[in-house]
Amino acid sequence: MECRLGCGACCIAPSISSSIPGMSKGKPAGVRCIQLNDDNLCKLFGKPERPAVCLQFKACPDLCGTTSKQAIDNITELESMT
Repeated sequence: MECRLGCGACCIAPSISSSIPGMSKGKPAGVRCIQLNDDNLCKLFGKPERPAVCLQFKACPDLCGTTSKQAIDNITELESMT
């Protein structure tokens, strides 16, 4: 599945423990990544400084659902289980 442009759920819902440019200690769950622009697009997409954890994320229907809200809800639930 292709990511839905403007979704941003994977940049908001999960915690990220690795360093992100502008967020040297990563980010907590539910906090918007500083690299997510106003259109919910990654400012680092395609750049070498994009964190490996972000590169490894693969959108899938079970996780992302059919809407951005479903994606946020699903990722938030998984985050709470870990």
